[in-house]
Amino acid sequence: MPYFCHHCKKEVQILDRVGRGDTCPFCNTDAHCCLNCSFYDASSYNECRESNAERVLSKDRANFCDYFEFAKDRKGSLSSKELEAKAKLEALFKK
Repeated sequence: MPYFCHHCKKEVQILDRVGRGDTCPFCNTDAHCCLNCSFYDASSYNECRESNAERVLSKDRANFCDYFEFAKDRKGSLSSKELEAKAKLEALFKK
């Protein structure tokens, strides 16, 4: 199952657990952060679907959450319609 970095949207190979100090090999952003987690949901309370997780303020920074699970096949939380719209806009404004 592919895993994608929330920042650069590139596929990341996960062989074992993601540690707090782990980073994306392409853009060097923190890998163990809310934006890469399967429980992250902007519409949920504290932006997390795990009710037992402690509140994390910086969603893009490494944290110590014990519930972290790298989101599978999410490609930065954008739906296929959003990705298609983004591609069309980028094509429209390219010079």
